[in-house]
Amino acid sequence: MILSTLNDSKRIEVLNPAFKTALDYIKSNNLLVSSQETQIKLDGDNLFINNSHVKGLKKEEQVLEIHRKYIDIHVLVSGSETIGWSPLEACSKVKVAYKEEDDYGLYDQMAQTYVTLKPGDIFIAYPEDAHAPIISDGEIHKLIVKIRI
Repeated sequence: MILSTLNDSKRIEVLNPAFKTALDYIKSNNLLVSSQETQIKLDGDNLFINNSHVKGLKKEEQVLEIHRKYIDIHVLVSGSETIGWSPLEACSKVKVAYKEEDDYGLYDQMAQTYVTLKPGDIFIAYPEDAHAPIISDGEIHKLIVKIRI
């Protein structure tokens, strides 16, 4: 898991060429202000951005999710979002077994750590990072970059 901001993204962009491609696209296309597209394909299924407007869930209602094929970059556009995190190795209560075709599995347990994002913050989840996003008291707008490993 990595926490950063769009303003400080240069230090993480060197970790993966797709990080720079996606974050440059977000910044140069003003996606933090307006975008009506629900999905933006930058490189087919290898690199795309999901544009999500959702009502937040209570911490107790949200479960941990995992992905094996993709790295997620969560970029908060508006609202306040808390994301839970646990190392995958600490997850034991399977709620939904990993589904390769949909690239997700769910664990029915509380996260070990929680962070609260404000607009412009970045949360990066690798396959070993179980995460519980969209915890909020209100509506949130966020971008989720999906990077195929």
